[in-house]
Amino acid sequence: MIKRPTKRLGISRKFPQARIGVIGGSGLTQMENLQEVREVSVSTPFGRPSGKFIMGNLKGVPLAFLPRHGQGHTILPSEINYRANIFAMKKLGVERILSVSAVGSMKEEIVPGDVVIPEQFYDLTKGRGSTFFGEGIVAHVSLADPVCPELTEVVSMAGQDVGATLHRGGTYLCMEGPQFSTRAESEIHRGWGVSVIGMTNVTESKLAREAEICYVTMAMATDYDCWHIGAGPVTAEMVLKTLRENVALSKDMIQAAVGRIDLKRNCFCAEALKNAVVTDPSSISRKLKSSLKPLIGKYLS
Repeated sequence: MIKRPTKRLGISRKFPQARIGVIGGSGLTQMENLQEVREVSVSTPFGRPSGKFIMGNLKGVPLAFLPRHGQGHTILPSEINYRANIFAMKKLGVERILSVSAVGSMKEEIVPGDVVIPEQFYDLTKGRGSTFFGEGIVAHVSLADPVCPELTEVVSMAGQDVGATLHRGGTYLCMEGPQFSTRAESEIHRGWGVSVIGMTNVTESKLAREAEICYVTMAMATDYDCWHIGAGPVTAEMVLKTLRENVALSKDMIQAAVGRIDLKRNCFCAEALKNAVVTDPSSISRKLKSSLKPLIGKYLS
């Protein structure tokens, strides 16, 4: 086994940079085909990320990969330090995040094994740290369209390239978990017209917008939640079995997407914080300005 060098990164900008970030969910815990691979530990004002970042080049593009549940899947959806994960991505120079997630299908036509690229989120989580702001600094970013339209187009085309059964659009409902839905909950959620249900991605999308990082979800449908009478109730065994079958597909999509990405950004994500910080700069402490410099530095200089 090759031992990968590990580096710890503080606030200095003198460390390996990435342009693309990949967050892996259940089943996706490593990325093959990366060149010049190394592990990097990143410190943040919000604590420790889910683990070390796997840095490398994919098709010549610098990439950072992080399993959101940690190596060995040791972190519950509610326990994930989302702020640390996204802040660390920002420090590494990431401008676009491809998020892979296992979800339950809430529509008959979204069959387990299909891929959904949702364009909206509905948040049913409870008390997660979903903003970098507060405690002396206030910012309000627009989240009307929480998924980057440019990145959605790229990933959708990548899915077509690799032959995925793809559904573009719809809403990802994010529940707290870790338990799966009751039948009553599942029927109510179905009545809302959502497309898929998961436990993680809405929090990532909010933080990515505050960090001015483009974000898109590759939602891998693994089951029919528990609303589908013919499919039976969802179990962890069912989810992981279907997801293992789709891991290769998600990796193929990532590789195809990276090859299609134009590194020049023309979307609104790149300036999401412009005019969003409403606190008078003179009222922001020097400590806050320093700790949030990767986010707000260009607007307060």
